[in-house]
Amino acid sequence: MATVYIQKRITKDGKSYAVKYADPISGSKKHYITCRKQRNAQTAANELRSILDSGKLPEKHKTKLAPLTFSEVADSLRQEWALRAKRKELSEKTVSEYCIWLSVLERNFGKSLLCQITQKDILNFRDTQVEVNSVISANKYLSLFRYIFNHGESLGATLGDPTEGIRFLSERSHQRNEYLDPTALDKLISSSKRTRAKFYMPALICLGAEHGASKQECLSLQWSNLDFDFAGIGKIRLFRTKNKRERTEFLMPRTKDSLVQWKEHLAYMRHRKRITDIKSDHVFCKLDGTPIKRFDKAWNETCRIAGIINFHFHDLRHTFCSSIILSGAGLKEAKEMIGHADIGMTDRYSHLPPLSRLQLQKRLAEYYECEFPAQP
Repeated sequence: MATVYIQKRITKDGKSYAVKYADPISGSKKHYITCRKQRNAQTAANELRSILDSGKLPEKHKTKLAPLTFSEVADSLRQEWALRAKRKELSEKTVSEYCIWLSVLERNFGKSLLCQITQKDILNFRDTQVEVNSVISANKYLSLFRYIFNHGESLGATLGDPTEGIRFLSERSHQRNEYLDPTALDKLISSSKRTRAKFYMPALICLGAEHGASKQECLSLQWSNLDFDFAGIGKIRLFRTKNKRERTEFLMPRTKDSLVQWKEHLAYMRHRKRITDIKSDHVFCKLDGTPIKRFDKAWNETCRIAGIINFHFHDLRHTFCSSIILSGAGLKEAKEMIGHADIGMTDRYSHLPPLSRLQLQKRLAEYYECEFPAQP
């Protein structure tokens, strides 16, 4: 039987498995192929052993990379998903959700060659998702990365999978449970007026706490999405790119006032500085209309002044969800108002304090025709 063995290597780029054999004529050791995954190396070793046992010598094996971008591999993967959906191996809903999440990855990595994306790039993206969205989102993106690299290997676009060794984060241990009660929210808004972002930060906070708007929904909001005169109340249209869900709501009074004040400030400063060429219709922008991409410093300063520790802007969505339920809405209503795809997510966003149980017990007491003692 031919002598074929697999040599494991550990380098700074990770593990690799070299398949080698003893030349049946000279007895010298020769290299056949190097694989990133052990199972691929085992398959190659079995293939090589069959060739040698048949009395033939293996052809010189060269691994050639196909210079495919992330987008090109993603397009191929979408086609595979579509075929699997036709064969009923995947549901159309699952494929649709996969494609939505994949489009987010494309916006970040689309033009990069797949073979040039490193484990560090993936970890940085994951950490950003944990900060901006949630651990659940970060884990979903990691799953998609694995789909992409597995498919890329089959196309010859990469020699390995940089997601190997990256574990899924514990959703339980990283689950955010932070929210603000009305008093703390008032304090946060008041503190924002003492920062350099005092003209627009109150509007951002109100959108997050009173409409459950995410950071992306806020920064992509345009004035054309707002109608301050609708039914004498005003309305707002929000669109969440992560799940392609759109929702239209009446404007909350405090949110409306803060947006109007910000719009008036923009108009005043543009008139004062004689700025007439406005680059965009974005609500949150610089005086020339250039959209604001982030407001981390202003947010951190606001929290510092308010004395609120370890509170993320995304936690305002938790605040909204909990508050809307405390005010009498059910989970299904809260799901529609916050724009979640499933009610399980809404349930995780709802952090009901003991006060909510007291309110329910009071209603139970009324049903039994008895009274709770007055609270001090």
